[in-house]
Amino acid sequence: MPPDYKPVVKIGLDILLLLTVGFPVLIFHLHGKPTLRGFNCDDDSIRYPYRDSTISNVVLYVVGVFLPTLVICLTEFTNEARSKKDSRGHVYILLGRPIPHVIWCVYKRIGVFLFGACMSQLTTDIAKYSIGRLRPHFLAVCQPNVNCTLRDPHDYIIDFKCMGNDLHAIRESRLSFPSGHSSFSAYTMVFTVIYLQACMGCKVNRLLKPFIQFILLMMTWYTALSRIADYKHHWSDVMIGFLQGALVAVIVTFYVSDFFSKHKEKNEDITLQDIAIDTPVANYNTMDNIPETR
Repeated sequence: MPPDYKPVVKIGLDILLLLTVGFPVLIFHLHGKPTLRGFNCDDDSIRYPYRDSTISNVVLYVVGVFLPTLVICLTEFTNEARSKKDSRGHVYILLGRPIPHVIWCVYKRIGVFLFGACMSQLTTDIAKYSIGRLRPHFLAVCQPNVNCTLRDPHDYIIDFKCMGNDLHAIRESRLSFPSGHSSFSAYTMVFTVIYLQACMGCKVNRLLKPFIQFILLMMTWYTALSRIADYKHHWSDVMIGFLQGALVAVIVTFYVSDFFSKHKEKNEDITLQDIAIDTPVANYNTMDNIPETR
């Protein structure tokens, strides 16, 4: 394979792997059928009223994707601007065109972030549809055709039909465990906090970085609490979802990304000494040392 096409293959493989993990999430969302579980008439945990979400799905996913992406871009471009003159402006060659080092770094960071987000969401969806736990507002949404006054309150009722008109809400009322809001927000914010710890250099004020990290953690904390306050999830759903998202973030940042690979970064810098910005681009025809998104 010609050297010029090696980076194209690497980027193509990254995209393919990302789609492979992300496509099942879309399938679950469009065509997933949760496990149909019954209920007990004396189960007070599913008798809460229905409420609209304080944090809607649109806000969750827009903020959860846009904010870390913005933080990564600002951090990488700031680090590039503050780097030493002799290491600034390194370029890679992609199909004969120069690609600045900072652009490739942004691509790596965002690629790893999105890959981990898809893994976290897929893990959550597999649990949701496999378990089918009833939400706290299940009875208010389902309106089952069961007269509990004529039944033994300890009977486990499975032969019922939901009389509610909102079929989407009825389907969602069976997807309580674990909390998707909690897992997604925990993944995105914990990932960003660890990224800032590893990659953000702040000499202006030593409290600026921990302040930003605290704000990010409070955002995911508030999101998790709102799911209990809105009667969308049981407390255990939120706890497990939060821990799952945070765990995936830790695994991705420490074992998939190269945030803490100082030795690797030094080797990259040595390798790139001959690829300075003032060197004619025409002298390059390979990209063999380009780091792969992990």
